[in-house]
Amino acid sequence: MANPRIFNHDIMGCTAEGVTGNHLYSGRALGATEPGDLIQLHPALQPQWPHIQAHYGRVGLPHTDRVVWDVGHQPLARHRDHAVSVFFFGPSEQAARPDDRWYRVVDYINSKNRFMALADRLGVPVPRTLCFDGVEQIDAKAIDTAPFPCYLKAAVSVSGVGIYRCADATALREALQRFSHGIPVQIQAEVVSDSFLNLQYAVTDAGLRRLVATEQVLDGFVHQGNRCPAAHAPWDIVEPMARWLFDEGMQGVFAFDVAVVDRPDGPEFLAIECNPRYNGASYPTAVAERLDIAHWLARSFQTRHRSLDQLDLAGLEYDKATGEGVILINWGPILVGKLLALLAGPPERQDALAAELEARL
Repeated sequence: MANPRIFNHDIMGCTAEGVTGNHLYSGRALGATEPGDLIQLHPALQPQWPHIQAHYGRVGLPHTDRVVWDVGHQPLARHRDHAVSVFFFGPSEQAARPDDRWYRVVDYINSKNRFMALADRLGVPVPRTLCFDGVEQIDAKAIDTAPFPCYLKAAVSVSGVGIYRCADATALREALQRFSHGIPVQIQAEVVSDSFLNLQYAVTDAGLRRLVATEQVLDGFVHQGNRCPAAHAPWDIVEPMARWLFDEGMQGVFAFDVAVVDRPDGPEFLAIECNPRYNGASYPTAVAERLDIAHWLARSFQTRHRSLDQLDLAGLEYDKATGEGVILINWGPILVGKLLALLAGPPERQDALAAELEARL
């Protein structure tokens, strides 16, 4: 392989506290690898390795068989002949494989407040949002003029943690008590919508590339999965910011969350935030692209099983001849009773696959 990559997609440096099994998420990058790449996996996943290899073999998904059973950052530093693919380019990644421009642009846009400032500068449409450098700046006047109902959000948060819906001033005052002084926050008008999009980009050797627009599957405001294709793909509204990120040194995969608001004269699209990293949609997207799957649903499932060899996927696994079936994406958390699976096929087939899979889980 001409340009092998090293994958370290451990999320422990960029994740919410208390998420069950989050230390097991490194395995979901396996479907994005090519033979000859190197992937770092949590050692707890080693007993599952022959089973996921067999599954990917049956569905026709090539992948690397070169594994480092360690998710620390030392291998990134050791394998300097490999290009880097990481979940999030933060301080540990910067220390192991320095890239000052990539590090700075990720740190900048990872703040929801700086995202709003940049959106205003570039003319990217966003909901009405009030930004504060610390919760102590939110005085009685700010509370009285807040756009209720609203969300109080930590400027830096993941997985919906640090986000509180406030129906009125009393709820906002209560939510403010959950933050320490000096924590940057924002108050954002609630966007009434049944549809939120994820618009993914990738930086490649050829430049900036649009990947895919998917529709988010949400439980409240917690991400549960994605459906492709989405009914809308409003690339133009986020393109100025995507171009800015690229020009500033962004690498790898990044994405925008966009709300779809129904208006009498047609849908309005509002950018909510940028994820300057891989996100939940990125991993099924990579698999779907490699296998030329145009219609798919990626969803989280609960299971009573605690090992892949306990799963019965006979007759459900993806079949290239039909273009339908199940592919396991985030397989590591089966150790704690969770999975993310891609369901390939038209929407009616996706629902049938989901029902049958749930019956077996």
